[in-house]
Amino acid sequence: MPGCAGDLSALDPAGPAAARVADLWWIMLAGAMIILIGVTATALYAMRAQRGRRSFSSGRVLVGWGLVFPSVVLIALMALAFVRGEQLLARENPQVLTIDGHARQWAWTFDYPGGLTTTNALHVRAGEPFHVRLTSEDVIHSFWVPRLGGKVDAIPGKRNLIALQADQPGTYRATCAEYCGIGHAHMQFTVHAHAPGAFDAALAAAGEATPADRVLQPRRSPAVTAIARSIDYLLRWVGLR
Repeated sequence: MPGCAGDLSALDPAGPAAARVADLWWIMLAGAMIILIGVTATALYAMRAQRGRRSFSSGRVLVGWGLVFPSVVLIALMALAFVRGEQLLARENPQVLTIDGHARQWAWTFDYPGGLTTTNALHVRAGEPFHVRLTSEDVIHSFWVPRLGGKVDAIPGKRNLIALQADQPGTYRATCAEYCGIGHAHMQFTVHAHAPGAFDAALAAAGEATPADRVLQPRRSPAVTAIARSIDYLLRWVGLR
C-alpha cells in the first residue's frame, strides 16, 4: 500500500522511536476494530433476538457491551499510549550527540558541537542515538522525520528536545508539520545518516557547502485573482470598460 511505505510514511520505520510510533498505530487500529466488531455483533444479535421473539435484556446489552466493553478496551489502549509516550521522551544526556535546530520561515538550520552549521540538511551517525534541541525564530514550526520518530514543535522562546536514531545509513526526508505561512509546503529538509567512520568527514564537507535559503516569490492568492476577473467581467458587461 503506498500510504504505508515511502519517504514520508510513519508506518515504514527506520529507527526505534519510529518503530514505537508505528506499533502504537497498529495497536490502536486493532483496538478500534475490536470495538467495532463487538458493538456491531451485539447490534446484529439484538435484531436476531427480536425476530425470534426471545427475551433480550436491552439494559444488559447497553451497560455490558455499550459501556463496559468499549471502556475496558479504551482504558487499555490509553494505558499503552502513556507507556509508549514515556518511552519516546528525550532526556538530556551528555553521552548522546545533541544538535541545536533552529526553525524560521522557511528553512531549518542545524548547529553541531564544534561550530559547524548546515541548512536544510541534518547529519548524524547511523546506528547511534542523537538528540535535536529545537527552537524557532518567528512562528511555531513542527519538526518531523516520519521514518525516524514523531513530531515535536519548534516554539519561539522555548527549547524542545527530541530523541531519534537511524538504524541504517541513508537519506531520510523530513518536513515542517505545522502550517507556518505561505512557504510551509517548501519547508522540508533531509536527514543524512552516515556510517560512524564517515560521519566527521561528511559533516565537514556539508558545513563547507551549506546551501542558500530558498527564496519564495510572492504571488496573488487564487481568490484574489478570481475576484479581479469577476469585477473586470462585470465592468465590461455594463459597458464601463
